[in-house]
Amino acid sequence: MRTVWLQMRMALVVAALFAIIYAFLSLIAYAAGLGTPIVFAILASVLVGFQFLIGPKIVEWSMRVRYVDEMEAPRLHRLIERLARDAGIPKPRVGIAEVPIPNAFAFGRSKRDARICVTRALLNMLDEGELEAVLGHEISHIRHRDVAVITALSVIPMICYFIFQSFFFSGLFGGRDRNNAGLLAVAAVAFIVYFVSNLLVLYASRIREYYADEGSARLTGKPHELASALYKMIYGSVRVKREDLREIEGIRAFFATDPTRARRDIVDLMSADINRDGKIDPYELRRFSAEAGSVSTLERFMELFSTHPNPVNRIKRLGNL
Repeated sequence: MRTVWLQMRMALVVAALFAIIYAFLSLIAYAAGLGTPIVFAILASVLVGFQFLIGPKIVEWSMRVRYVDEMEAPRLHRLIERLARDAGIPKPRVGIAEVPIPNAFAFGRSKRDARICVTRALLNMLDEGELEAVLGHEISHIRHRDVAVITALSVIPMICYFIFQSFFFSGLFGGRDRNNAGLLAVAAVAFIVYFVSNLLVLYASRIREYYADEGSARLTGKPHELASALYKMIYGSVRVKREDLREIEGIRAFFATDPTRARRDIVDLMSADINRDGKIDPYELRRFSAEAGSVSTLERFMELFSTHPNPVNRIKRLGNL
């Protein structure tokens, strides 16, 4: 039932986003004197198609991905091959990202075009069970097709922002013979729709992380290994230089954790590591899940603007699987 509820929420978010963009484009078409929003519908299709085609290359370039064969990374290939087989999907391409951030990510256009990459820092940090759990998380992203979904959804705020800029500057600097007030009104609506749709995309991104966490727990049967891996990734990201974090700002939604929040998140998670050995074992996970308090109102509000769920809620959820 927990998984079904996550699927329902994702479906509702997708439906809401496309309903919003359709209604908004219809309004723009009406204001522009067009019978149907054909112009902006074509623009939306072109942007989605362009992002769909070049998205993987952008990720590869940004993360300095280098694909590796079985001879170079036998453990990585072995784990991914087995997890992909258990998940019923084709084995993804395997890569290593040469960035100084301990993390992993999946991307691609489809299940057959999928790629899973881990950073060198992550390989050096996790033990076998933790690495398997993280790879299971990324395999679950591919299995659920949510990489393609979040890519398509992220275009909607982009379109709204493009419309906002176009109408704002046209209304601001247009000639006297134009309905400048009307153009500025459309721009204001466009900005509101951009803001709301961006919040919905972020919400969808958080849902997909919960969904992938559950997928990993089902594939491995060891939710504590994923909890331990998340804890280590957050702890390791605290020491990452700020300039390195700025380099991955645009694609952090692909990561298993958000490294830009690590300094805040680690404070909340330290209590889970009772014996301070740098891991979260099954007993520690159960105890943290039972005893950790709920996040504050401020943290819940800040989560609205985050690509990833609050790690306290995330690890407590793993303890209940």
